[in-house]
Amino acid sequence: MGVISTTILVIGGIGVLAAIVLYFVAKKFYVYENPKIAEIEELLPGANCGGCGMSGCHAFAKACAETDSLDGFNCTGAGKDIMEKISVIVGLEAKAGIRRVAVMKCNGGCSERQIVNNYDGVTSCAMEGALYQGETDCNYGCLGRGDCVASCIFDALHIDSESGIAVVDHEKCVGCGKCVKTCPRGLLELVPVIDDKPIVWVTCMNHDKGALAMKECTVSCIGCGKCKRVCEHGAVDVEDFVAHINPELCVGCGECEAACPRGSITHIGDLIPTKKEAES
Repeated sequence: MGVISTTILVIGGIGVLAAIVLYFVAKKFYVYENPKIAEIEELLPGANCGGCGMSGCHAFAKACAETDSLDGFNCTGAGKDIMEKISVIVGLEAKAGIRRVAVMKCNGGCSERQIVNNYDGVTSCAMEGALYQGETDCNYGCLGRGDCVASCIFDALHIDSESGIAVVDHEKCVGCGKCVKTCPRGLLELVPVIDDKPIVWVTCMNHDKGALAMKECTVSCIGCGKCKRVCEHGAVDVEDFVAHINPELCVGCGECEAACPRGSITHIGDLIPTKKEAES
């Protein structure tokens, strides 16, 4: 019993001594953190998506708590309401950021691009894209292995079972941009969402000349320039045999979509009636 009692006392004494030492060490090296940081971080989604341009939610919360102005601060995963709550915490006015969503610049599914070989390897767009052109003759289309889907923490992307290409759920998309960075072929683009204005974009990234592009995909852009010629707002540009629509200049008149002979232009939202529709 004497040995047991002595052991308990010694271990207990060491524990008390260690606690005292740790207490003074903690006091000595204590780093003060603004309590507002924790309040702000609790409001954030905790996704650490980097859509705000910072390394994560804690970094964003710290920056909000220490800044003199909230201009340029916008958590894409939180939304307007959360930013207003943050503005109350820090006592600053928050300007509403422009919401952005990702659009898919490929519409060449299984029925539009003929499969000429079979890939038998790691299920990864990055890996397949690094090894060879893909299963079709098009070197620019969606590979459909789901790297973008895996990168999306908001469940806003999925691979369509029929077409085999990635599809964006624009209701869930917060515009963090992770999928844009992940796609090895640059097929995803962030575009602004503006009230009462449709989003119009080209669903193709094929840079081959028209005749070759037509053979590779039945809905490929052939760089004919018809969309550019009918656009009165200078929103359409054609470079390297593929068209691109500037969302900042586009008014959603729908003239380009109506003029495209390949069906390579699509939209979200209500288009302004085209001239032909208005005349009829």
